[in-house]
Amino acid sequence: MFNPTNSLHSKYLRTLTVAAVATFAIGSAALADDKQALIDSALSAAPSHIAETAKVMTMKGEVLKEGSGSWTCFPYEGAGTSPMCLDPEWMRWADAWMNKKDFQATKVAFGYMLAGDMPDAGASNIDPFATAETPDNQWVVEGPHVMVLVPDSASLDGVSTDYTTGEPYVMWKGTPYAHIMVPTGPRAK
Repeated sequence: MFNPTNSLHSKYLRTLTVAAVATFAIGSAALADDKQALIDSALSAAPSHIAETAKVMTMKGEVLKEGSGSWTCFPYEGAGTSPMCLDPEWMRWADAWMNKKDFQATKVAFGYMLAGDMPDAGASNIDPFATAETPDNQWVVEGPHVMVLVPDSASLDGVSTDYTTGEPYVMWKGTPYAHIMVPTGPRAK
């Protein structure tokens, strides 16, 4: 039977308690480091003056850092994701795209991806729902860029869809999710 006054039992309990506290402390530090790494990843997508006040969330909606500004930033969270910071209109766009709903921008809007697409990410230039490269879906892993939404899709008619030139181009033309991609630096090789 357990006897708390028994020195062997007391030593055993102290050892378990110390081990539990140490494990919790190490685990908490690792979680804090992971959280800070996610925050840093998310904020790498935006110019510093936007990052300073941006809210940071995971793709699952977990708030990692509250913000006082209107921008929301998302971190790299593994294959298929890249850091990005979106204004409120882009957040409406993201909701429509993720839920395959129609979307019409109500104003010009901007999204930053200044860290570029991660090497294990990227997107089809023609299919908004493609999840992997195929021989004919114009897969692009873009370098640092800014994304622009316009309220009148007819204004995209004069903008090229050629993503190979390094100049601005329209991604997902002819869909409700069409937007202008403005490369701001080279693509990773």
